[in-house]
Amino acid sequence: MITYASITKTGDRMVNEDSVSTSAAGDSYLFALADGLGGHGLGEVASKFVTDTCADVFRAGGGLEECFLNSQNGLLEQQSQRGNHDELKTTLALLSIKENRVCWGHVGDSRIYRFTKNKLAARTLDHSVPQMLVMSGEIREKAIRHHEDRNRLLRVLGVEWENPKYALSDEVALQLADSFLLCSDGFWEWIVEKEMIRLLKASASPEQWLSLMEAKALKNGQGKDMDNYSAIAVFAR
Repeated sequence: MITYASITKTGDRMVNEDSVSTSAAGDSYLFALADGLGGHGLGEVASKFVTDTCADVFRAGGGLEECFLNSQNGLLEQQSQRGNHDELKTTLALLSIKENRVCWGHVGDSRIYRFTKNKLAARTLDHSVPQMLVMSGEIREKAIRHHEDRNRLLRVLGVEWENPKYALSDEVALQLADSFLLCSDGFWEWIVEKEMIRLLKASASPEQWLSLMEAKALKNGQGKDMDNYSAIAVFAR
């Protein structure tokens, strides 16, 4: 059985530029989370556009690649119509479950975590300068969260590309002890993976897990100008 819950909050900002959507039909599910960029309300427009687009693709029977491509093409078209010139930009994280198979994809620094039997099994790699520095051996993984260049993204939707910039996982079998977390950087910045696991072990539902993690993130981020934060928790039991 698949159960899930989601949150999206403004944090200490005036406008929430994050957006989430959950779509379900029979034994098929699509979870989408986007973190808009650019300010001036355009990030909010971009993130809402792509999560709505992904829901439309799901209802039409499409897959993750179609979600990314339709979102990218739609953003570029909106920019052309509005004269925004690359200002409608956003990250996107997607998780698809269908007939006990699961796959995920992302662009930007919104993350997807997979936990199996309460152990971290996989995490998407951010398309960001700090993640690049980790991969080149210049900084350690734990330095990403508060690195001075953490907000410098290398790949997003809404910027012209010659080749698709999103990353897709292989499709794998869904395990009955799987738990997934999709979250924007405003969420994972303030809670480390060890805490995610500890609170997962203490949770009987996705709602409880999200509530416990949110409380921890708020405690850690108190007085530190928290960004918008969003998360989707999914349990397979």
